Amino acid sequence: MIDQERAPDHHAAGSTGAPLGAGLMTLGTAVGAVALLGPLVSDVLRYRTSPTSLNQIIGGDAAALTVVVPVTISIGVLAARGHPAAPALALAPSIFVAYTYTQLILGNEFLRWPGNVERFFPLLLTVFLLAVSLALRAWRDMPGAGLPAPSGRADRTAGILLLVIAAFVVVGLHLPSYLDAMRDRPAGVQYLSSPTAFWLVKFMDLGIVVPAAITVGIGTLRHRPWARRPMYAMLGAYTLIGASVTGMAITMAVRHDPDASVTVVVGATLMVAALAAVTGYLYRPLLRRAPSPPAAPSRRRPAR
Repeated sequence: MIDQERAPDHHAAGSTGAPLGAGLMTLGTAVGAVALLGPLVSDVLRYRTSPTSLNQIIGGDAAALTVVVPVTISIGVLAARGHPAAPALALAPSIFVAYTYTQLILGNEFLRWPGNVERFFPLLLTVFLLAVSLALRAWRDMPGAGLPAPSGRADRTAGILLLVIAAFVVVGLHLPSYLDAMRDRPAGVQYLSSPTAFWLVKFMDLGIVVPAAITVGIGTLRHRPWARRPMYAMLGAYTLIGASVTGMAITMAVRHDPDASVTVVVGATLMVAALAAVTGYLYRPLLRRAPSPPAAPSRRRPAR
């Protein structure tokens, strides 16, 4: 009779992280490819939208190439190596891509502006579906109880920052243009030239981003255990969204867009700097956790 002694299952994180890592590296590569195909570089992919919205897409693509793609691929490498923090980190780029590609797909004026974006619909849809599937996978693999508990000070900082984000999105980004759109004769170029994108962004930001930030921000301030996982996810995703918004605002200002605003440039830059600082501070305990070692071979010994 043989007695079997099994080594601990240290390779579990590594084996489950391999698909997540491959998916993230594929996602980063795909996002980079779409950005290179777009108006920033080759203009092979031509969106059916106004010059103002194109300026925003150019700024978003610049942020994608310089920030989102390197971050996504780096997290993919961590996941492939079995780092236990990878699922928590993976939520940020996955949520960001799902958010932005919804707007890239649905925010076009198909019957109004020239372009060929419909020919790239399968590519854009595939990237969106990959991002959603990775977000679901990362959320499933993210251990709520195993996450390092932030200090009371970190909780307060994160909670306050999430509420500040909600206020900035409402008051700084959307309220002025919304009030203009409610006038008998609106003057906003974005609203008049790209009403589909105008209302889509407002719907997503005011219907999803703001309520989520308020809910999780309050939960974090009250030290609720349920808020820990979404807090990590949202701060990372909002940092990437903030980088994209900053890129859009700077591009519009540099290209002398009629809807450009120095106030938005300054506000977005300060907001993304604060987000990056707080997110980096909160993510440090995650990154200090050692990756799982490779599996040790099973040892068999005969029974005495």
